[in-house]
Amino acid sequence: MDHSQILSLISVLTLSSMAVAAAIPSTVQGHFRPVTVPLELGFRGNAVDLPESDPRVQRKVKGMEPEQISVSLSVNYDSVWISWVTGEYQIGDKINPLKPENVASVVHYGQLRFPLSHKAKGHSLVYSQLYPFEGLQNYTSGIIHHVRLTGLKPGTVYYYRCGDPSIAAMSDIHFFKSMPISGPRSYPKRIAVVGDLGLTYNTSSTINHLQENNPDLILLVGDVTYANLYLTNGTGADCYSCSFPQTPIHETYQPRWDFWGRYMQPLISKVPIMVAEGNHELELQAENKSFVSYSSRFAFPSEESRSPSTFYYSFNAGGIHFIMLGAYIDYNKTGAQYKWLKRDLADVDRSVTPWLVATWHPPWYSTYKAHYREAECMKVEMEELLYSYGVDLVFNGHVHAYERSNRVYNYSLDPCGPVYITVGDGGNREKMAISHADEPGQCPDPSTTPDEIMGGFCAYNFTSGPANGQFCWDRQPDYSAYRESSFGHGILEVKNDTHALWTWHRNQDLYETAGDQIYIVREPERCLAPRRVVKAQKYLY
Repeated sequence: MDHSQILSLISVLTLSSMAVAAAIPSTVQGHFRPVTVPLELGFRGNAVDLPESDPRVQRKVKGMEPEQISVSLSVNYDSVWISWVTGEYQIGDKINPLKPENVASVVHYGQLRFPLSHKAKGHSLVYSQLYPFEGLQNYTSGIIHHVRLTGLKPGTVYYYRCGDPSIAAMSDIHFFKSMPISGPRSYPKRIAVVGDLGLTYNTSSTINHLQENNPDLILLVGDVTYANLYLTNGTGADCYSCSFPQTPIHETYQPRWDFWGRYMQPLISKVPIMVAEGNHELELQAENKSFVSYSSRFAFPSEESRSPSTFYYSFNAGGIHFIMLGAYIDYNKTGAQYKWLKRDLADVDRSVTPWLVATWHPPWYSTYKAHYREAECMKVEMEELLYSYGVDLVFNGHVHAYERSNRVYNYSLDPCGPVYITVGDGGNREKMAISHADEPGQCPDPSTTPDEIMGGFCAYNFTSGPANGQFCWDRQPDYSAYRESSFGHGILEVKNDTHALWTWHRNQDLYETAGDQIYIVREPERCLAPRRVVKAQKYLY
């Protein structure tokens, strides 16, 4: 092939690529008219949990060899956390917790498989799930280790082994790739976003599809294992309160966490995972302790991002600044989380990290009947702050379906508001959300909508627009661009400092098929941040 033929081929490929991109809608086209995809009954209903006998969830290591190995990020590319579990959990009337000090937390790592030239030490802990009622089985975990690796180069593959070399209990060699350096032209290629995952056969379909998309980072937007759908004897149900209304305390079956960690290890031992807490992580136990397993099993860059809590933190992945917020901890303007958020937003340099992405579990903008306007109090407290600093994109879970909004602020279409995406469709054993609050007879009574965990009541009837005087719209709201009830996951591909491609994949499709796809376009000249909050636009339709 001569030079002119090569140039012709390049021209054809470029034009072809532009044509494909042109066929994908973008947010600069304005606000899209709402779309509801009709229900496909063949792909809905309950999901069946993987049984304890499934080889993917069974313990394969011996003694104090590491298992449930995972990678999570610190605040910047130059460090990550490696986590794992050693020793077996115990469950029953009598438990004898393991002693963390008896097993070291060590990681050997380097850019070559041999030798692994660097060494890092960390900390370890054991947690228990205890019930002060006769007949309920208590639980104590294996030893959970967290080690922070530092001094990493950006965009570089590192190999590592973890464990305790003094007792010959080291893992096989695993690897991960560090994040790219923070900058306006530097991004991870693909970020997978999934919520309400659980451990079902539908979960396995979601994870298989997700792996085929070869992500560099995974965001899990709450509701991890659904261990709280089980009694302590392992008996489970799709609806705990329906099946076990007489239990003295809401029980959980903690081994489901261990099953989940084993199942996920092949993926998250090489692809970093960042997690936000969901309501199913509450897991109340003796002495009113809650969220203990969630806070113990994952490593969070809380300290590195100057957060006092595992419920909220931030980190950079290339030119993206991620903010992970807690919906089940104080979010009032006078509280610690709000003050941290305000400080974190003020410190963001948009010339270094142009993209600002926020994540928490229950959505503010969802049109499904399930959990409709449940997080209204959090929205009332925090929406103005996020809007004023120009948050580009918000990911939520909780509602077991998919929905993408138009750009919106205070329920009104706004060209500078964030795009809100609900991806609570990972595949857990609870039912899919299929009813919409705007359908006849489906609007919930406002008194039923306050969040059960945080309490409070902030919902109100709409005061303007097509829903004026009503608690629900009588049609799909203008701020809702696309909604569909189906299991799946999403992939975010940030192309540059202004364009990001969002693709939602349904489990029933081939993995390269897009259920929903759009370019999310930043317009910094139009929407400068931080900025004064102005009155939201009137409805356009």
